[in-house]
Amino acid sequence: MSTDQQINSQEPTRAQIKRWRKHLAEERMEARTYRDLSERRTGEERAVLLQLEEAERRHEEYWLARLGDHALPAPKPPLRTRAASVLAHLFGTIFILAMAQRAEQRSARDVDDDVPAHMQADEHIHAEVIRSLAAKSRETLAGTFRAAVFGANDGLVSNLALVLGVAATGMEPHVVLLTGVSGLLAGALSMAAGEWVSVRSQRELLDASIPDPDAHQAVPDLDVDANELALVFRARGESEEEAERHARQVFARLAKPANGESGAIAVRAALGGPESDGAGDQVGTPMKAALSSFMFFAVGAFFPLIPYLLGMTGLAAIVVAAVIVGVALLFTGGMVGILSGQSPLPRALRQLVVGFGAAGVTYLLGWLFGTSVS
Repeated sequence: MSTDQQINSQEPTRAQIKRWRKHLAEERMEARTYRDLSERRTGEERAVLLQLEEAERRHEEYWLARLGDHALPAPKPPLRTRAASVLAHLFGTIFILAMAQRAEQRSARDVDDDVPAHMQADEHIHAEVIRSLAAKSRETLAGTFRAAVFGANDGLVSNLALVLGVAATGMEPHVVLLTGVSGLLAGALSMAAGEWVSVRSQRELLDASIPDPDAHQAVPDLDVDANELALVFRARGESEEEAERHARQVFARLAKPANGESGAIAVRAALGGPESDGAGDQVGTPMKAALSSFMFFAVGAFFPLIPYLLGMTGLAAIVVAAVIVGVALLFTGGMVGILSGQSPLPRALRQLVVGFGAAGVTYLLGWLFGTSVS
């Protein structure tokens, strides 16, 4: 009798059945996730996702064989996995990819002795495949998302600190509210202007590195025996031999263009056209970044004002404002963790500690100032 037959002939323990059912439920959910993602993609990405689904179906068959009759009734995935799946589908493809990456990384770590080595290896590789698929979406999202996250966090922390600092001096609630509204408007406008200038400057720097779209026009007039074209390729990082070979290929392509291709098009393709390498997409557009920063700062700065808008005063208003902002900081920090494919809890706690630290210092200074004045 083979080793696999001996294993399958043994009656699993209750603990094993529980673990195996959990594995089965997760494999099924991951397969469905890849199927859903494939419907949103085309070409090679769709093919890759369908291959991932097929791999998860093989894992599913393995656990069905191990469980036998214990596979029924169909197990449900853990509540954490189901909640994450719902959030992912609500917020779009990038969240689905990020949650899938997180699930693969978690399953690659959370293994037991009953998981075959080849399945553990599969999960590790799946995590890398998803990481690669998510990279492009993250690059597209990076500029606007960065402005949104920074804007929301700055609004939450700076206006909470401002409100608490003023409230700690003992000023009237309506003065605290007016101060908070002023902080919201001033901060949102300042953030939007700063983000616009920052992104605009970044794009200008990137544009300066894009190849000259008209440089190809000078190539036909170069001295072939002592051509400077090789210097272009050497400046871009090629070795002297590689650059010389590359230059010869360009002239050969210029002399004998491919079917339907003009010599100018051939040379332009070899030198690089006016399009960027995608870095500009990572930075985002100045207007989008400015609007995102303004809106999210304003939303974040609004939360500390809620208790004062509701008519609360004194310590109760301070506590409620701190609680509301704390929940928001946990949420934004957790979202950053999810989108980065990492555990959301450490990043959520980091946001909370940093935000409360800044607000706490400001409150203490305001209290000391109010005490000294009185």
